[in-house]
Amino acid sequence: MTNSQWMERDLRHLWHPCTQMKDHEHLPLIPIARAEGVWLYDFDGRRYLDAISSWWVNLFGHGHPQIAEAIAGQAKKLEHVLLAGFSHRPAIELAERLVALTPLGLEKVFYADNGSSAIEVALKMSYHFHRNRGEERSLFLSLSNSYHGETLGALSVGDVALYKETYQPLLIRNIQTPVPRDKSSRASEEALEALAKILAERGEEIAAMIVEPLVQGAGGMYMYGPEYLRGARELTARYGIHLIADEIMTGFGRTGTMFACEQAGIAPDFMALSKGLTGGFLPLSAVLTSDEIYGAFYCDYREYKAFLHSHSYTGNPLACAAALATLEIFETEQVLSRNRAKIRYIADKLQRFTKLDTVKSIRQTGMIAAVEMIDFPAEARKGLEVYRYGLDHEVLLRPLGNVIYFMPPYVITQEQIDRMMEVAYEGIKRLS
Repeated sequence: MTNSQWMERDLRHLWHPCTQMKDHEHLPLIPIARAEGVWLYDFDGRRYLDAISSWWVNLFGHGHPQIAEAIAGQAKKLEHVLLAGFSHRPAIELAERLVALTPLGLEKVFYADNGSSAIEVALKMSYHFHRNRGEERSLFLSLSNSYHGETLGALSVGDVALYKETYQPLLIRNIQTPVPRDKSSRASEEALEALAKILAERGEEIAAMIVEPLVQGAGGMYMYGPEYLRGARELTARYGIHLIADEIMTGFGRTGTMFACEQAGIAPDFMALSKGLTGGFLPLSAVLTSDEIYGAFYCDYREYKAFLHSHSYTGNPLACAAALATLEIFETEQVLSRNRAKIRYIADKLQRFTKLDTVKSIRQTGMIAAVEMIDFPAEARKGLEVYRYGLDHEVLLRPLGNVIYFMPPYVITQEQIDRMMEVAYEGIKRLS
């Protein structure tokens, strides 16, 4: 069957995520037949360089044989079993590996199904911890311009109006504190002064502060420095407020280190992980927390302090096997050290964009780079024009408003980086 035939069948029944479906009256939907490495192939034989790792999940290229074989091998042994009252080897081994990799003090692992679910778990655990200790703290604190997911709790602690505004009456209590305006030390200092003022006034109400460390993903790939994280950790600890590190997008090498928190030298009270955890093969998330927080729920049954949260596929063996294979690749192939050369190469290629009249700024943290175009009106949809140009030239560049970003699989070559950046450059250059 051809692309057009698959598209017709798709549009008859499928409602796609984060999409105004009417757009597909003029914007072609692209059915994908197969994928390999950085390339996606449609049913007409065209290919597309996956410059965004299929919504930031794919680390080592599509169809990586080691991960695929791990899933297939596990499927022959145990495809799933409930994790209430039962356990299995992949879940146990993955928990051990995650505890060993993450900052000191994170000793317990709670599995969920996806990134938003992980945020829900962390928020509920934090509130419930304080309640079990006899405190009523029902307010949460997050950074301006932040995004943490689209379930109601996760949406509550975000600050992107496009996603949040419609559902405002349904959301839990949350306030924002300013994100640093850039990566400079002065910007961190100013933002920390604002945070200190908020905590002095309302610290006793706040259960937790949640941050996307170093890079705000859906907020336009906005970036700030590690000094802010260090200061926020000190301030929240002073007021008995939990710090939740949302490393769903930034984790597993995206910022240049295994986890973004490492660059600040901090240990949060909760760390939420997902996306790259399984190398882009299967949905899985994990929330890591401390023995102290775990201990507040550990009691005789009749005290009714247990954390009664579950998902049917919690700790799914196939997903855990994929995650273990993903971590094995990190260990055996020196991924982070090899990425350093690619990070430098992307940085060099990024400089060219500053010469374009249609570009406002460029920024980069590790394997994440962004080109922010000038303030075109939202209704002009200039990002969409770049997206269409990219598809016409075999590169998938899904914009965030006026921001064109690059977050490719780590297996991308210099030649493929050249192609990705050239197509983006030409797509932006032709705008007026």
